[in-house]
Amino acid sequence: MRCAAPRRRSCCALSWPPGLEGLACGSKLVVIYYCHRVQGFPLRVQPRRHPQQPPRGVFASRSPARPNPLGLTVVTLERVEGHVLHVRGLDALDGSPVLDLKPFDPTFDRGDAAA
Repeated sequence: MRCAAPRRRSCCALSWPPGLEGLACGSKLVVIYYCHRVQGFPLRVQPRRHPQQPPRGVFASRSPARPNPLGLTVVTLERVEGHVLHVRGLDALDGSPVLDLKPFDPTFDRGDAAA
């Protein structure tokens, strides 16, 4: 399964059509993908949105260049057409391999639930 560019707002599930059964339009999905264009990684990075701040460790950043270059994003499912998911909010690069899809569950998938 590979993602299309964010502007096209679609994901193709080429290998797993039966696994898409039961997905509801309008629902939110967690997409886990491989950042396939990352080459190497620094352990300290400069925050892109806060250049005035000092460099920090990669695990204290949202940098895609990581020891395990996995991306995670929450999308809204607009429709399913065969093996193609049309989604809104995908931030993966064109061709990024999707490793997993999970339904977003506000009981488990929220920051304030961490204790």
